[in-house]
Amino acid sequence: MTNKRSGHVLLGINVLVLGYLPAAWKTPLLNKDAFIDPAYWENIGRTAERGTLDALFLADGPLLGDPAYDANPIRLEPSVNWGHVAAATSHVGLVATASSTFNDPFELAERFLSWDHQTGGRAAWNVVTTRNVPAARNFGLPDVPDRDDRYGRASEFVDVVRALWGSATSGKDINHHGEFFDIEGRLRVPPSRQGQPIIFQAGGSPQGRLLAGRVAEGVFAAELTKTQAIEHYRLVKDFARNNGRSPDNVKVLPGLLLSLGSTEEEARRRSDEIHDAGPASYSIGWLSQAIGYDASKLALDEPFPEDVLAPIGDAQKFNGSIGFRESIVTQIRKTNPTVREYLKQTRYTGSGHAGFVGTPEQLADHIEDWFHAGAIDGFNLQPDRLIDGLPVIVDELVPILRRRGLYRHEYVTETLREHFQAASPTPSY
Repeated sequence: MTNKRSGHVLLGINVLVLGYLPAAWKTPLLNKDAFIDPAYWENIGRTAERGTLDALFLADGPLLGDPAYDANPIRLEPSVNWGHVAAATSHVGLVATASSTFNDPFELAERFLSWDHQTGGRAAWNVVTTRNVPAARNFGLPDVPDRDDRYGRASEFVDVVRALWGSATSGKDINHHGEFFDIEGRLRVPPSRQGQPIIFQAGGSPQGRLLAGRVAEGVFAAELTKTQAIEHYRLVKDFARNNGRSPDNVKVLPGLLLSLGSTEEEARRRSDEIHDAGPASYSIGWLSQAIGYDASKLALDEPFPEDVLAPIGDAQKFNGSIGFRESIVTQIRKTNPTVREYLKQTRYTGSGHAGFVGTPEQLADHIEDWFHAGAIDGFNLQPDRLIDGLPVIVDELVPILRRRGLYRHEYVTETLREHFQAASPTPSY
């Protein structure tokens, strides 16, 4: 039996534009221009704030997505888009992904601190390294750097950005001369209400976890099982301790793919309908990208060959997410399904991120279980279709969590950093 934790769970929404499933746009609830319609984005912000949610996440897109497996191949630049949403809200945090591989640290530091200042201290930067070759070509490069170089640059990039944010408070120039950057100067932007944006890290590779333990205040994790999640949770918290930080200063929020209904049968029917409305190539294309192997060459009614599941031969050249791949391979080995069975299974159990199909009450049970087990500080929820999935979270899930003492009834803090500090402390273990 798990021990009860004090405090409350953190809840974010990963706003994958229209939803995480590619056919989300087909609903009559949306107009054809929803992804660029200010009213659509204002509605997302106001709905999240009605539920006193902690944060909204939005990824960048430095390349056109592949419509064969990308649910949202076109998207707006997140820090600019969130500036618009901030004007329609007052408390919900706004997290933007921005690549350390192809951005400039001075420009990013200035842009994000300006945005944080204008939002009243509600901004966060989700640090990622870009692994897509087409993105590299958009920036005039033939290929992405090797993984160690990407993470080496990311680590130094974050240090430069934090130093520049510090210069806004101190008024003193920084003098940085490293392997990747030479920068002297300071920002003219004033510090924000929370001082500077929160830093998130998304990535399950060893380098990513080390970076998270050293500098991140939030981790957007990928966990398929509670056992794996507990192990990763403790690992990141220990990395924080090893860097002289309190484990409470880094919050772990795995993604969770959702299809919700008033009954489990209704939720499964919803999941099937939205999946079936998407292109037949989506699942195979997604799986190929995730595991680094052309899944169209696999026999659908046979188990995965061992060479496909074997450890990556050259991690430096692997252009997928190592954390996602580890989760997927672990899931496949657990039940040894055929390829067809696995693709069907992921409708209900998730892919790189875990999946959940069921009722709000069952979802509350799941959140409570993982929270008290010391597997999470919260979840980054990813509805199948946002327009009618987000209101269910706000109007049905959140009240259940409140009745169980797991969530606040109103905002008692104003900045995103204060939301995080007011959440549950890390359990002892």
